Amino acid sequence: MIKNIFLYTCMVGLCLGFGRAEEEGEKLLQLKLGHPELADKTMSISADKIYSAESGSALSFEQMLQEMSSVRVVYVGESHNSLPMHQIQARIIRALFAQGQDLSIGLEMFTEERQSYLNQWSLGLLSEEEFVREAEWYIAWNFNYDYYADIFNASRDLNIPLYGLNAPRTLISKIRMRGWDALNEKEKILIPEPDLSHEGHRQLIRAVFADMDMPHQMKGAGLDKVFESLYRAQSAWDEIMAYNVVRALEWNERRMVVLAGAGHFWYNLGINRRLYEKKNWSYRTVICVVIPKGETAVTVSRGLADFVWGLPEEDKPAYPSIGLKFKKFDHLENLVLEQKPIDGVALDAGFEKGDVILTVDDRNFADINVLRIYLSKFGWGDQVRIKLLRNAQEKELKLEFEAPKEEKENQESSEVGQ
Repeated sequence: MIKNIFLYTCMVGLCLGFGRAEEEGEKLLQLKLGHPELADKTMSISADKIYSAESGSALSFEQMLQEMSSVRVVYVGESHNSLPMHQIQARIIRALFAQGQDLSIGLEMFTEERQSYLNQWSLGLLSEEEFVREAEWYIAWNFNYDYYADIFNASRDLNIPLYGLNAPRTLISKIRMRGWDALNEKEKILIPEPDLSHEGHRQLIRAVFADMDMPHQMKGAGLDKVFESLYRAQSAWDEIMAYNVVRALEWNERRMVVLAGAGHFWYNLGINRRLYEKKNWSYRTVICVVIPKGETAVTVSRGLADFVWGLPEEDKPAYPSIGLKFKKFDHLENLVLEQKPIDGVALDAGFEKGDVILTVDDRNFADINVLRIYLSKFGWGDQVRIKLLRNAQEKELKLEFEAPKEEKENQESSEVGQ
């Protein structure tokens, strides 16, 4: 369930993509949107196969690459916590580079503020440890770096330049709360005014919004107002990333593979549409769809993307999500929990907003990125001891890296069925 407005914004703006069709709602896969000649048509997607929207049938990886050979931009959507999707992104990057044309990579994960570190990485000037530390990966992004290691290794191995495409979160938040006009003149230079009038895109985001299990306090007379604020934020995200792709490609004249949450590309209505309206550059979009266990195929609209890649459902994400959000105060050396956990392995571990972190496995941490790097090294089945201060009393909690309850129940049900 969506706990609060902030989490819902993350679900829309940082969209995890079409994970399990049964969770996201198969109706979202079957909207009559996208290319007008395909919007009313569907195709059946099976695991480990790629499908062409144009033909409605399966094709090989090599055939897909051939159809991409002359386009300027390739969009590859992702669920941020899906390792197979990131491996597909890396595979496409390496294959496009092998076509013998200059290539660049655009990243939702970074803003322009950290561009110098992306430059150093692609030139081979930083080790992986140095890059994660100096670029402050876990400040810029919330997901385990190892999900993206194949992509960054491809960039460094092949000397492919990287570009941060995102906008500072504070600006997106300001637009969500008060609108684009609330930005000052310098901020408006960073984020062009987003178009909010495209009916197809509004219909898509409204469908995502309606499919969410909204808490009681977000329902009622103010629901439309909530939607409009979230739609402003989503549109601003898409607008700034499209704008930054234009800036990068006008400067380097390369092709670009753009990597972002699949929701930014669904039905070719997000970043891809906005960029095409600006520059009329040719493009292709690849979206992955997960086939739930027990099902052989999922039906999707042929307007969803140019290519749809079926993936078998994972038992659980490759790397645990921690679920702890830390905050740093200037007058306090220790880190503080910014909010009570709403997901991840910390969800039911007893943590509360305002807890002061004293030690983690008897180690002191005064830097959020350094602590997140430490926690990222633990896998399923591991355990971490955290000492904290709450209401002037010292407590020790155990952070156990166990699969979420729902996933454990699904696994147990499967075993019973066998």
